[in-house]
Amino acid sequence: MIIGSISEDKSFENRVAITPDTIKKYKSLGLEIHLSKDYAKHIGINDKEFEKEGAVISDNEEMVILNSNLILQMNIPNDENIKKFKENQTLIGVLNPYLNEKKLNELKAKKVNCFSLELLPRITRAQSMDILSSQANLAGYKAVIESFAYFQKAIPMMMTAAGTISAAKVLIVGAGVAGLQAIATAKRMGAIVFATDVRLASKEQVESLGGKFLTVEGSENLETAGGYAKETSEEFKKKQESLLKETLKKIDIVVCTALIPGKKAPIIIKKDMIDVMQSGSVIYDLAASQGGNSELTKVNEVVDNNGVKIMGDANILNKLPVSASNLYSKNMFNFVNNLFDKEKKNFQINLEDEIIEKTMVK
Repeated sequence: MIIGSISEDKSFENRVAITPDTIKKYKSLGLEIHLSKDYAKHIGINDKEFEKEGAVISDNEEMVILNSNLILQMNIPNDENIKKFKENQTLIGVLNPYLNEKKLNELKAKKVNCFSLELLPRITRAQSMDILSSQANLAGYKAVIESFAYFQKAIPMMMTAAGTISAAKVLIVGAGVAGLQAIATAKRMGAIVFATDVRLASKEQVESLGGKFLTVEGSENLETAGGYAKETSEEFKKKQESLLKETLKKIDIVVCTALIPGKKAPIIIKKDMIDVMQSGSVIYDLAASQGGNSELTKVNEVVDNNGVKIMGDANILNKLPVSASNLYSKNMFNFVNNLFDKEKKNFQINLEDEIIEKTMVK
C-alpha cells in the first residue's frame, strides 16, 4: 500500500503533512511513501532527508496521486489535482467541509473516501490525532510573540535607577487551547494577564496559569457536549460588552482566539470598545480567517484605529511551519495507524469506529 503527498500551494500554506521522522513509522507498518519533488524544501528539509528514510521522490505530481492508495495533505487539493483522483482512493487532511462543499462533492462522486481531521470527536482515544489542539497550541504562543514584537513598550515590569516601567496588561479573549497557551506565554514574559470565555469551566484553568478571569455577572456555562463554546444570548452579549469596554480602557494588548467550529467567528471586540483603548495598544486577532473577533479586523492587514493597531494573519502557523508540520504529521500518522488493518495490510473504513465515522465527509 502506498501513501502519497504533494506540495501545498505555498501562496497560503507552508506546512507539510509528512516529515522524515514519521516516514520511519509508516515504514514500520509496511507502507510505502511517495512525495513530490522539493516537497518540504521551503522549510529547510531537502529531498535527500526523505529519501534517506526510504521515501520515493517524484518530479511528477500526477503520478504521486495516481499511484497512491491514500493521500495525505494539509489542505484540500486544487481543482486541477482533484481531477487526477481515482475511485477507491482515500484523502485525509483539514478539508474544511463548510467551505469546500463543491470540491468534496466532486471527490465523493469519484468514490474517493474523504476524511477531515478537524471533525475529530473530543474523546480520549482521539487526543493523539487532535490537529486542532496541536496547531492551536502553537498559534496561541505565536500570537503573543507577534503582538509583543509589534508593541512599542517593554512587557515585564522593570525597576531601574531612572524609574519603574509598568508591566503590560494583556487580555486573552477565548480560553480554549490557543487562549490557554497565550496566557501561559504572556505570563512567562512578565505581563499581567486577564482572560474571558463563555465557558465557566475555563475559570479554573485560567487562574491555574496565573491569569485573572473576567466573569460576566449571572453568566451560565455556555459549553457544548463536545467541549466547544456555543453562541451566547443577547442578554449575555450586552453584559459581556459592558465588562469588556470597561476593561479595555486599561489593556495594552488583546489576543483574540474565540472560534465556533464551522461558523463565522463571533464579533466580541466592537468598534466602540476599540475607541476607548489607549493609543499604542495592539489587538492580535487569531480568528481573522473566519471573520475575526474584532469588528475592525482585516485579513493580512494592520488596521490603525486612532493609534490602536489591529492585526490578523490568515495563517499564523506559516510563521512556525517546522514545528507545526512536526506536530501535524504525528497527528496524521496516528489517524492513519487507526485506519490501517495490520493483519490484512490495507485501509479499513470501519464506520462503527467513532473516530472514522465522525471524520468521514458524507
